[in-house]
Amino acid sequence: MTNRALSIFNQLRPVSVGFDNIFDHFERMFDDDFRLPTANYPPYNIVKTGTYTYNIEVALAGCNKKDISVEYADGLLTIKSIKETKSEDKKGMIHKGIAQRYFSKVFTIADNLKIEGAELKDGLLKVYLMKIVPEAKKPKTITIK
Repeated sequence: MTNRALSIFNQLRPVSVGFDNIFDHFERMFDDDFRLPTANYPPYNIVKTGTYTYNIEVALAGCNKKDISVEYADGLLTIKSIKETKSEDKKGMIHKGIAQRYFSKVFTIADNLKIEGAELKDGLLKVYLMKIVPEAKKPKTITIK
């Protein structure tokens, strides 16, 4: 980790409560072993669909449900391919221009987001997320007496 980044984290940690996972994530980013991901496959969108809802959309043309794994653990959502190329798939192949490459895409999910489910339709995987807002933080209308 760079000295500048270490200095920023050391200043913020004592005055921040409950943000340990965020600091840990940023520390991993500045770690000497950290490498920025260069692969941009598969393409994806992150869409805010409502006040408290989001979708992660991943373009997975040619994939079936059985070819994809969607896992969530420790604040990380991992979408990866599990397709195994069989020798009979290559039989009769004259030219292979459609890539069937392995991939793994990892998203950091905030603690206040809940994964509602996932759906694969027309080559687009959608992962549905909902923000959990405690009652104390929801907007309220105050009645004037």
